[in-house]
Amino acid sequence: MKTDLSKYDNSWYQPGSKLKRLLWYFVNWFFFESGWNISSGLKVFLLRRFGAKIGKGVLIKPKVTIKYPWKLQIGDHCWIGESVWIDNLDQVTLENNVCISQGALLICGNHNYKISTFDLFIAPIVLKEGSWVGAKSIVSPGVSLESHSVLSLGSVATKDLEAYSIYSGNPAQKVKTRKIESTK
Repeated sequence: MKTDLSKYDNSWYQPGSKLKRLLWYFVNWFFFESGWNISSGLKVFLLRRFGAKIGKGVLIKPKVTIKYPWKLQIGDHCWIGESVWIDNLDQVTLENNVCISQGALLICGNHNYKISTFDLFIAPIVLKEGSWVGAKSIVSPGVSLESHSVLSLGSVATKDLEAYSIYSGNPAQKVKTRKIESTK
C-alpha cells in the first residue's frame, strides 16, 4: 500500500466559522505574532473576546502564535515566552503557574502515517500546575505534563511526564526528580 493524498479528507474538522477564523487570523498577526511588545493586558483582553478562558497575572511575550483562542484555557500567573506557537487544533489547558519558554511548540494535531489517506488526528494537551516547557521544546498531541514537571531545553514530549520530574531528549526521558526549595 502507498500513501494517496488525493483521498485525504479532513472535512470532519470544523474548528469554528470561517469569519471567526479570518478575524482571529488578523488579530493574531497584528497583536500577537508581531515583534511589538504590546501589553499582556491587551492580549488577554483580545483572547477572552475570542473565547479563551484566562486567569489573572498572565504574561504573554511578543511573536506568540495561537491557532484558535476558543480552544485555550490559561490559569493564573502563567508565562508564555517569545516565539511560542500554540497550535491548538484541540483544547490546550495551562493550569496555574505554568511557564512556556521561548520558541516552544505545543501541537495538538498530526497525521496518521499508518493509513494511506494520511488522515488528521487531534488530541488535547494539558500542562498542570507549576509545569515548565523549556525553550525550543515540543509537546506532542495528547500529552500531559503532570504537576511541576519540567521538559528541558530542546526536548520532545511524546508521552505524559510524571509529577515533579525533569525530562530531557528526543523522545524525552526522565533524568531526575525536581526538588523545589523555599525562598524564605
